[in-house]
Amino acid sequence: MSTAVVFDSAGTLLHTYRMAKNVMSGELFPDIETTMLTFAEPERVLCVLHVHSRGLIAAPADQLLSDFLNEFQVGFGISCTRRVVEAEEIGHILYTDTHARMGDMQECMRTIWSKIQQEEIVALNSGVIIHTGHGRIEFTVTAGGTPFPGARDTIRELHRLGVATFIASGDREPKLERMADYLGIPRDRVFGVATPTVKERIVRDLKDTFSRVVMVGDSINDLLAMRSADIAVLTDQQCSHKHEELIAAVDFRITDVREVLDIIRPLIS
Repeated sequence: MSTAVVFDSAGTLLHTYRMAKNVMSGELFPDIETTMLTFAEPERVLCVLHVHSRGLIAAPADQLLSDFLNEFQVGFGISCTRRVVEAEEIGHILYTDTHARMGDMQECMRTIWSKIQQEEIVALNSGVIIHTGHGRIEFTVTAGGTPFPGARDTIRELHRLGVATFIASGDREPKLERMADYLGIPRDRVFGVATPTVKERIVRDLKDTFSRVVMVGDSINDLLAMRSADIAVLTDQQCSHKHEELIAAVDFRITDVREVLDIIRPLIS
């Protein structure tokens, strides 16, 4: 039987550091799971910005984020949301917001960069959480990660066993592709800026090609994909506090990405 394994990235393949800043109160939320923060309010939408980190960090701190995005024609992707939203609605809020400033984003970025700058391989992504009910940017967010020990060897062994590997993540695709190059996953098997419903569709589409599809994730935004997969694996490698609905949907819980091999080997022997 042919087998495919779909991995989330942050918290699953990558040890990830996160920072969010409440734009209005100035409160910082270190190591908060941005998907959980988004899911906490039905009107919140997590967006990733299609821009290089150097451009963000070089901008004047007092410049409105919306002015920067308009000046450099920065695009965005909807990474996580609890409801169906139109890109036009989100874009209008993002490009006309009068609250978030570049300094809000830069504060998050500098904090995360200080944690990962010594690592050999890193991925850094920045974005915002929009509150559609309030019509403004509510949080600036940055996430940075580096592969868990054993992640690359796990991918290599899966390939040696004849198992196809994929990445489906809410992160920006260019960042994911570079990480996939390091891990040994072909770029045409990388799906970026994937919302929960997109992850679900990816799993369902793969089931048309493969006899068995395994979904490996760590957060509530993986729930729909896990329910659609033949086998759902929840990883606690970075954080063991999980949503009850997520726990109920999985077949296996692991504490190290290398344990995926212990699940897969009996399936193909």
